[in-house]
Amino acid sequence: MAAIGFTGISKRFGVTPVLTDLNLSIEDREFMVLVGPSGCGKSTALRLIAGLEDPTAGVITIGGRDVLPIAPKDRDVAMVFQSYALYPHLSVAENIGFSLSIRGTPKPEITRRVAAAAETLGLSALLDRKPAALSGGQRQRVALGRAIVREPSVFLFDEPLSNLDAELRVQMRAELARLQKSLATTTVYVTHDQVEAMTLGHRIAVLAPTGPDGRPNLMQVGTPLEIYDRPANAFVAHFMGSPPMNLLPAQSDGAVARGVGYEIPLVGSLATLAGQPPRRLLIGIRPEHLHEPGQLPSERSIAIAGSAEIAETIGAESLVHLAFPDARLIARLASRRIPAYGERVTLAMDHQQLHAFDAATGLRL
Repeated sequence: MAAIGFTGISKRFGVTPVLTDLNLSIEDREFMVLVGPSGCGKSTALRLIAGLEDPTAGVITIGGRDVLPIAPKDRDVAMVFQSYALYPHLSVAENIGFSLSIRGTPKPEITRRVAAAAETLGLSALLDRKPAALSGGQRQRVALGRAIVREPSVFLFDEPLSNLDAELRVQMRAELARLQKSLATTTVYVTHDQVEAMTLGHRIAVLAPTGPDGRPNLMQVGTPLEIYDRPANAFVAHFMGSPPMNLLPAQSDGAVARGVGYEIPLVGSLATLAGQPPRRLLIGIRPEHLHEPGQLPSERSIAIAGSAEIAETIGAESLVHLAFPDARLIARLASRRIPAYGERVTLAMDHQQLHAFDAATGLRL
């Protein structure tokens, strides 16, 4: 069993807080993705599991055992870094088996494990090559093989695909997902790329930088669809999605929420806010839930009109950017119509897909 637990974990570098009161449980054999912007502490959390850093406060467990007193080499974890860090003078086979060699593992066992890892990763025909003769994707697979041969209880990945081009990243995402399923090893994966997070993770933990108020970093934990469909706060709503969720500032007033240049009836998913005391809101809607007029049933449609700024045609669809006096909105439209700059564009919002957040706290309402 290799479940991982963070209990009350905090980490400071001098007076600078990086992690604050992190409480997170990662299940045995789970693929957990830590995602967030730079400075949110996700790589630090990974290094704490590995023992490369010590927490300022709190407890970390692996398999129910407190690992803080245990040396990094004895924690039974394997880490893959952003850099391949391969030895240029060693062959692929020697790079993969290097950690076993320095541990004194018998040569027949090293040969067996290297062959098994190479077979899993499609490297069997490349074992005699040096890193200089490999592509970027092949080098990354060698780095994965070096971790696999150790047969650890936990895999740790620190942005391993960030140095690859777009096509290789797609290929390696599929490779990693397949690998985790076949090995069934507890995996913690760090990335700032929310597409990687959505496609790889069984669950996602969204982290934000610690603010001056000392708030905890952990914003939300859930399956990819839970986080995408019901973000816990405005930070998660805006971070998870490409393009991100639109957040329109408004003031509730009886049965409507009014912004500068738009008015949104409090119906559909916002109906519970109708009749409540006035408050400042952020009304959220995903770009794909905005439509051309007439494409939604009239009973679900709320019209909103803004001034076109940019239109990006991306093959079968377009991203249309609308401007309001105090907000911007992006619509993902299934058409190639490109409005002129400054043209008045009317779109239909699906009121069943609206979200509301408190403007002061950012929390979901």
